[in-house]
Amino acid sequence: MAATNVQTAPGLDLSIGITAPPAMVMRAFFDADTLGAWWSVTRSVTTPRVLGPYAVEWRPTDYRDEVLGRLGGVFRGTVMQFDAGRGFFIADAFWLPPDGEPIGPMALEVTCAATALGTDLRVTMRGFEEGVRWRRFYEVITVGWQRALRSMKMLLEK
Repeated sequence: MAATNVQTAPGLDLSIGITAPPAMVMRAFFDADTLGAWWSVTRSVTTPRVLGPYAVEWRPTDYRDEVLGRLGGVFRGTVMQFDAGRGFFIADAFWLPPDGEPIGPMALEVTCAATALGTDLRVTMRGFEEGVRWRRFYEVITVGWQRALRSMKMLLEK
């Protein structure tokens, strides 16, 4: 029997400990000023309730990725689950880059677990169609999310 090369679907799965209560960490995902401070969001409409919109926008970058084009644009989806102290789930999410076709649909899940020191935050993103753009998307956003979560940690631990 010949060996097959099975590639797993890419996705995002990151965790970070933050010395702040879960409710504060959760607010950081929905408060416009706080989103701007840690995620460089320029505009947002985020409603922390079931069926609320979740839309954040970034300025287009001067940099142009060879596969995705300019970065920035809009990430939008619908809040399907929300618990102020534990997390939220966004479905039917798409990234609308400044140039090119949207990437999606995907799902974003954020969970917060209280610890003796604050919060263990976990961010996962799933959704994939085989192709160069999707694979490159996850490569780029993994680095972006790592940077953003470190920024959130510094902001909330002040």
